[in-house]
Amino acid sequence: MSDTPAPKFLGANTALPASPEEAELDYVPNPRTGQLYMVRFAAPEFTSLCPVTGQPDFAHLVIDYAPGETIVESKSLKLFLGSFRNHCGFHEDVTVGIGQRLFDEMQPQWLRIGGYWYPRGGIPIDVFWQSGAPPAALWLPDQGVSSYRGRG
Repeated sequence: MSDTPAPKFLGANTALPASPEEAELDYVPNPRTGQLYMVRFAAPEFTSLCPVTGQPDFAHLVIDYAPGETIVESKSLKLFLGSFRNHCGFHEDVTVGIGQRLFDEMQPQWLRIGGYWYPRGGIPIDVFWQSGAPPAALWLPDQGVSSYRGRG
């Protein structure tokens, strides 16, 4: 038997946290410690609320990271991202805040987040943050999300 605690949310019926502050991210040991590799999470239907109007904002988030000692458990990440549905925040604050929280808590070798926001007031806003320069030998594929071009 392993001394590693089981993931907190995996396999459990779990309610969506009321806010990002209440959301608990769960980290598990990196199964490939010492290997340089990249993990990508895509959340193509991310939502939060405009802090001025309270109307919903929609984004396609792409989170890439090179794990250190731990990896983020995907269900806890899904619950964390879902907790933004009733959270008011500007695109910049939401995108950078998600990246910084993951980086601060998980302590990966490197992390980047791309927030590809759909237009608000006729202007799409894309927000990008990374923790620093990526490791030299890390393969970094393009995030694969085109800039917003409307209907054609």
